[in-house]
Amino acid sequence: MANLNSDLLDPNTRLILDRAGEIMRTWGKPSLMPEMALIAALRLPETTACRALARLADQRAFKLKDLEAEAERQARARNARSANFTYVSAQNVVSDLTEEMLIVLDEARSIALASGEIYIATEHLLSSLAQPGVSTAGLLQSRGATPPAIAALMAEGLVTRSATSHDWVASARKGQAPPLLMRDDLLRDLASLLALSEDRHVILTGTPGSGRRSLVQSLALLIAEGKGPAGVGAIVEISDGAWLDNPTLALQVALRQASGGAVFIANIHRFFASGGRPEAAARDLQKAFVGDPAAPIIIGTTTEADFNDRIKPNGLITQRSHLLRVPPMTTKEAEAALGVMRAQFERDYGLTVNPEAAKQAATLASRYISAEALPGAAVRVLHRACALRKSNGAAPSTAPIGAEDVTRAVSVMTGIPITKLGADERARYATMEEALRQRILGQDEAVRSVSRSVKSARVGLKDPKRPIGSFLFLGPSGVGKSELAKALAEFMFGSENNLIALDMTEYQKDDTINRLIGSPPGYVGYEAGGQLTEKVIKQPYSVVLFDEVEKAHPRILDILLQIMEEGRLTDGQGRLANFAEAVILLTSNLGAVYLNNPANLEDADLNLKAREMALNEVKGYFRPEFLNRLDDIITFNPLSATVMRGILDLLIGKEAKLAAERGIAIEVTPAARAWLLAQNKEVGMGARPLRRILQRHVREKLTDYLLTLEAPPAKVLVDAGADVLVFTA
Repeated sequence: MANLNSDLLDPNTRLILDRAGEIMRTWGKPSLMPEMALIAALRLPETTACRALARLADQRAFKLKDLEAEAERQARARNARSANFTYVSAQNVVSDLTEEMLIVLDEARSIALASGEIYIATEHLLSSLAQPGVSTAGLLQSRGATPPAIAALMAEGLVTRSATSHDWVASARKGQAPPLLMRDDLLRDLASLLALSEDRHVILTGTPGSGRRSLVQSLALLIAEGKGPAGVGAIVEISDGAWLDNPTLALQVALRQASGGAVFIANIHRFFASGGRPEAAARDLQKAFVGDPAAPIIIGTTTEADFNDRIKPNGLITQRSHLLRVPPMTTKEAEAALGVMRAQFERDYGLTVNPEAAKQAATLASRYISAEALPGAAVRVLHRACALRKSNGAAPSTAPIGAEDVTRAVSVMTGIPITKLGADERARYATMEEALRQRILGQDEAVRSVSRSVKSARVGLKDPKRPIGSFLFLGPSGVGKSELAKALAEFMFGSENNLIALDMTEYQKDDTINRLIGSPPGYVGYEAGGQLTEKVIKQPYSVVLFDEVEKAHPRILDILLQIMEEGRLTDGQGRLANFAEAVILLTSNLGAVYLNNPANLEDADLNLKAREMALNEVKGYFRPEFLNRLDDIITFNPLSATVMRGILDLLIGKEAKLAAERGIAIEVTPAARAWLLAQNKEVGMGARPLRRILQRHVREKLTDYLLTLEAPPAKVLVDAGADVLVFTA
């Protein structure tokens, strides 16, 4: 048996067939008949078919209950042969269809197509049930429910919305337009392009969320008020489902329905795949661009990158259309847009929304969700804030949605702990140096310099366009340069995952710039984005570490200069990566030979001279304009024996924490600690060898020891033996 393609049915028609299948099983009949579909429609007053019959019942003075009873008597009195076709309900319940029912559905499909729809709606099904030759035709036609009468009711406006398409202008005339903030300058530009005598097609480019769709909806509202461009009386959008089910037919339907108006196509680049022969829908769309000037206008949306990659190479399209760039809203505009939408949010969620919530949503979305443009990002934030409150069981009488709710929503969406955005942020940053010094030992000056710049930024004393801070760390390996970057990411953003680390030894060639910012459209792999820009776009609140920056190609240094000066960078796809909420850290081994001298710790003059020589080497390598963009050049000290002992204690603490998570306490004696320090033979590598020493002599040996025991001990003592560490349970 074959299955009926349920994708051709609209939701209410599927519901009718589901109920008809239930009736079939209740009556013990083998197959689903037209009478069962009619009865199901009569029992679903929300469907257009039932409303049409109710209207006819009023006009012809008959009762729907009588029609239902007569249909039931007729169905129970007969059996019909199966058509070897089945209908599968949403609950995966299978119903066999009679040959007659299959013919009814096939005719309903023809009626739908003739009326400009690609889905079978309930009114199409009802009209098919009334066609001559169908068992239900006599029941319906005797009551005046003929196909022409049903079509007349549809023409009178009984159908409020098509499942295939939607005319925004018609909705606006009925008072059903969404709340919108009018962007007068852009509206004027769009209207002037649509008023041209020919080549009136328009392609709107912009970042997702920038308001391209809202701009066209605003134009529809103006047209409904009689203020739009002459000759544009409709703006028709095709539903996403229709595009997916049958794009060619959906476009044909839209062009027919939009006569004397425009067809709106979101993500129009979908029809212009890179390379290859266009499919039927793409060919029809191209014909619409180059056809009769009196034909419907095409208004499409896309991104700058997709336009350059897919549409721009098609000369026919670019010659017959105009490009209109839709920039993101400013924070103030986004706040105003949310203000216009407040009533809709309150209706949707049954909550009151304070004006402060709209302001906070626009501000935080701009700052922390830069992957999506305003106002879209702010709208998403406010939706999340309302949903979070609603999920906690809030009632309309509770406190309104305020700034704190929005802050919590941003925290959930971005992963930043709430305290990083909340009122206690000031108190945390007041003790920032102390917090960092618990992890970074022996580098008080570096901690102090970074903390000072970050704290100034956090209280607003920074250029809003530039990064929070840009620092160059100088010093030998293993003295804490990368560790300070990790500690800073954890302090500021709650996790070391907010550290974006790039090894500049991998960017020594000219063509590696594409790896950093992404390849331009048309190049293989451009969709993946750049290793730097893609991460910052998704996570703008980051510490960005450029390790061994002196190894990078000069063109890469030019990019870093732009980041430090302007706080932004455009990737290969034309998207903007915002670094205004990032801390930029550069590390370099330049001058390390002067700085890596333990004697510097004992002699202040020698230390000062070593720093001067290191700085002179740096100034001789980097251009002055590059160095002038830095907030500070920080030199790291060599590590004293006391600091090394402190670092070892920190590392042992981490090992003990891992063991404690498995129920084992570890105690490392002072003698064992001294023994571990004595194993460090790589003096010039700072603290870095200590990790390997702990791995080899503590973690691995402890593992071997535990495997010799029958049961895990509660505590293990680690002490120094003659030549090895000794483990005792």
